[in-house]
Amino acid sequence: MAYHCRVRIVLPDPKGAGRKSIEVDPAQRPTRVQSLEEAGDVFLEWDQAIDDDGHLRRCLCCAGPLYRRKAFPQVTGFVIVLAFALSLVGILGFADNIGLLVVMTIVLLMDISILLFARTYLDCYRCGSSHRKLTIASYHRSWDRATANRNRAAHTDGS
Repeated sequence: MAYHCRVRIVLPDPKGAGRKSIEVDPAQRPTRVQSLEEAGDVFLEWDQAIDDDGHLRRCLCCAGPLYRRKAFPQVTGFVIVLAFALSLVGILGFADNIGLLVVMTIVLLMDISILLFARTYLDCYRCGSSHRKLTIASYHRSWDRATANRNRAAHTDGS
């Protein structure tokens, strides 16, 4: 099986009041689970969602297509701004102090480690749910505008 032990699905709240999450054991393939945050039930569609190798092929919530997304920690924005400021200092020629060079090296190592350790998730084009803690098949691609527009139109038409 291509899963660790339990798949975590983070669902957008239709009322816009945050997100709720559920944890599912793919070996049991439950059709109804309760949210971790509230008592509401979530119905899962396992038909054609798993491929022959045990990878997730379609969204478990709406059977929509999935795309690959890398999730960066919240500190990423701060590190990028800090790296930009330090590189600007270096370009302008103010980086003649050994302490500044050490700080620039530390920021560079932080930036590289963020890129290396950022987790990859599968998100649904149709309902926006995020599937985490699973092995991702190689056929899943990054977000595509044409596919997103096609699925958004199909979802709003009720088809």
